[in-house]
Amino acid sequence: MKLSDTDKAMLDGAEGPAVAAAMDLLVRYGQALDAEQLCDVRNVAGTMTQPSPAKARLVREGGWHKAYAVLNLDSDGDFAIPDMKVPTCQLQQSFGPDAEGIAPYPKEFVALQTDAEAFYSRKGVNILATCTPYQVGNLPVRGEHVAWMESSAVVYANSVLGARTNCEGTASTGAASLTGRIPCWGNHHTENRLGTHHIDVRTPVVGPLDWGMLGYFAGGLVQEERPVVTGTLARPDPLDLKHFGAAAASSGGVEIYHLPGITPEAPSLEAAFGGRPVPEAVPYGERERRAVYEDLNSQGNDPDVDFVLLGCPHASLDQVRDTARLLEGRRLSSGTQLWLMVPRALRTTADRNGWTQTIERAGGRVLTDSCPAMSRSVPPGTKVFATDSAKQAHYLPAILGIEAWFGTLADCVDAAVTGTWKGDLR
Repeated sequence: MKLSDTDKAMLDGAEGPAVAAAMDLLVRYGQALDAEQLCDVRNVAGTMTQPSPAKARLVREGGWHKAYAVLNLDSDGDFAIPDMKVPTCQLQQSFGPDAEGIAPYPKEFVALQTDAEAFYSRKGVNILATCTPYQVGNLPVRGEHVAWMESSAVVYANSVLGARTNCEGTASTGAASLTGRIPCWGNHHTENRLGTHHIDVRTPVVGPLDWGMLGYFAGGLVQEERPVVTGTLARPDPLDLKHFGAAAASSGGVEIYHLPGITPEAPSLEAAFGGRPVPEAVPYGERERRAVYEDLNSQGNDPDVDFVLLGCPHASLDQVRDTARLLEGRRLSSGTQLWLMVPRALRTTADRNGWTQTIERAGGRVLTDSCPAMSRSVPPGTKVFATDSAKQAHYLPAILGIEAWFGTLADCVDAAVTGTWKGDLR
């Protein structure tokens, strides 16, 4: 790899042993990827505070400095961790104190995470604790090189914001935070951001349900490549794009997509492919739409719903408001729980607007920081859950061995109130 003089100095220890270890990791990482050089990053979204048995052991043995060295730098070195060199935020983590008595999550992990937050915030990590950092102030600009984890955040950053990042990991983001550098490969290069497949939508796509299903279809079709979608599309809002990208990153491994005339790097269909020949379009019509819906609901047999999960990726304020409106004057079934996952920063606004109180009066819960897939925690005895998220319908049955129903927000709220799944594709 071609290292700058600054890179070489960091690698040689000019900024201390922790930064040297970070540079060593990035060089090894870049060489494995055949990256020619590193690029500057000034925005890192990673994970430091998430508790685990391994982290608990490391903290007991050597404190938080040791835990960061091993887990975030892949190093056995015994050294102090300096302040983060570039702006860094913590993505979603495990349930915090506000979920005690609601989510069955170990109290010792809650305490460990609280301790971690205190340590890392002093080191310059912004504890946003959400998979949607772009909803709470972390908005990189178009063309900016960043180092982000979390598939739904990465696809949003690349596609909607026009920033440039690969789907990084715990160690690479840990090293980037201390150096401001990341291997320059993959999505950091323009030629690797151009479309590879063309999807022609021939049925109306309006609202989060349809955008989520379209994303699920696109991801299943292209896997880790880059779909370009045209056709009968109502102009999406940020919620629609959030659901589309999260679903595409779940059924496949999509890290960037293009909607000509909507997403920033695709002013036209031709531009989305960089002037290359546009491939033959794959149709997405009513037959394909129905097939995706049936696939997402193939893991549900029992209509008795005991858990409703909303907010994956973490809910926007519009979603919180709409949930509150649907629950106004209603009460959850005695055998069903509803959790709405939101960024903590947005929970404050929801409280002020009275939406949290409305949801809680109905028997629902507004929870922050985590989700059942991340924390592997659902209400005790859960057998069947319902969700408006294609991503959670895809993942949670495999993670926790429970049945899943997928539908609209209204379908899910009705299931929470009646205890019965009655959703259908309209």
